Amino acid sequence: MPHSTVVSVMARARVRYNCQRMLLPQDTLRLAMGALWAHKLRTALTLLGLVIGVTSLILVMTLIQGANGYVESKIANLGPDIFQVSKEPLASKDFNEVLRARRHKDLTSDDWRALRDACRLCLGVGAVAETNGRVRSEAQSLSDVVIRGETANMSAISTLEIASGRFFSEGEQRAAAPVAVVGGEVADKLYGARPAVGKTLRVLGAEFTVIGVNAPIGSLLGQDQDNFVVVPLPTFEKLFGGRNSLILHVKSPLPLPATEDEVRLILRSRRHLAVDSADDFYFATADTYLDLWKDISSVFFLVFVLISLVASAVGGIVIMNITLVSISERTREIGLRRSVGATQLDIARQFLAEVMAQCLLGGLTGVSLGFAIAVALNQFTPFPAAVKPWVALVGLGLASAIALIFGVYPAARAARLDPVVALRAD
Repeated sequence: MPHSTVVSVMARARVRYNCQRMLLPQDTLRLAMGALWAHKLRTALTLLGLVIGVTSLILVMTLIQGANGYVESKIANLGPDIFQVSKEPLASKDFNEVLRARRHKDLTSDDWRALRDACRLCLGVGAVAETNGRVRSEAQSLSDVVIRGETANMSAISTLEIASGRFFSEGEQRAAAPVAVVGGEVADKLYGARPAVGKTLRVLGAEFTVIGVNAPIGSLLGQDQDNFVVVPLPTFEKLFGGRNSLILHVKSPLPLPATEDEVRLILRSRRHLAVDSADDFYFATADTYLDLWKDISSVFFLVFVLISLVASAVGGIVIMNITLVSISERTREIGLRRSVGATQLDIARQFLAEVMAQCLLGGLTGVSLGFAIAVALNQFTPFPAAVKPWVALVGLGLASAIALIFGVYPAARAARLDPVVALRAD
């Protein structure tokens, strides 16, 4: 800070000391900001680590919050009154459990019919089989399309919304009719601007008539959800055989456990399981998927938060070291202030205010940058982001904590300088 500026501020402050011992807050703030402004480049470079830490923290929090909301609306859209029954766990963190489950008996169409006819609490029982394959129109071909065989009542159980045309009927299901409902992406790529309903579609050489196009679903974390073809389950089994285990979708009155118990009893009886044997099938609800996602996201959140905290701590250490260097450079200024009546508390407050100002500036920059990147990702990429005001408060809180942790020691060291020795410094 220029010597003339220090003298000017000290002269005004000395008049105030006639009335009170401690320097007024506005004088302390003016001195702190003047010192930072006098070394603008050094201040900017000093804040770089803290800005990176706060930016990464804000970015992680906005992405995790956005992903949580996105998963709730896209993945866990079974509805609170739907649960699934499958041969293998549909949401499991235990890979060994998945490998063991592959040895279980498949769920077949006979299981579906038995459950449909015998379950008294079930409001509806649908079945789905799935594979991947190539589909063709007269002029175009698509690979790696999800091909699903479904029962007709899945139109009332699943979340499909037909945008044009219709879903297939019970009669078409019983007759194994060659009809298909396609996703929006398949319709766009195969038929372009032409209406897809009424057009032909070939799967494994078999010709189908498109009777419906589903409303756009969108992508899920970069994976397209509109790239599918749905055909009646008997038609699917004619094409691909019965080697694909079914996933049963059960619509139930709330609460679900009573219906799950009845379904469990029916399936255990059909599969001849002993009383002390574990189930060889699995249930999944909307909460199952949400719990799995929260477990996964919490791990990512913890890892990235720790990285952000390390970056912020490194920034705090840099700020502390630069402040100590600044103290050694401004020893005469400290001695001059002490000679005109400044107390040790005044000196400590000045340097602590400098550190606090730097950290809050870095925090505001990091919050703004983090929000800007999050909004850009949300706008131009499939990654969702939720920009919430309380996240900004967390970023500023982190910056304030860094200021207090790494600013107290330099401030205390400056305050303990002997004024006589400080005035003799070069």
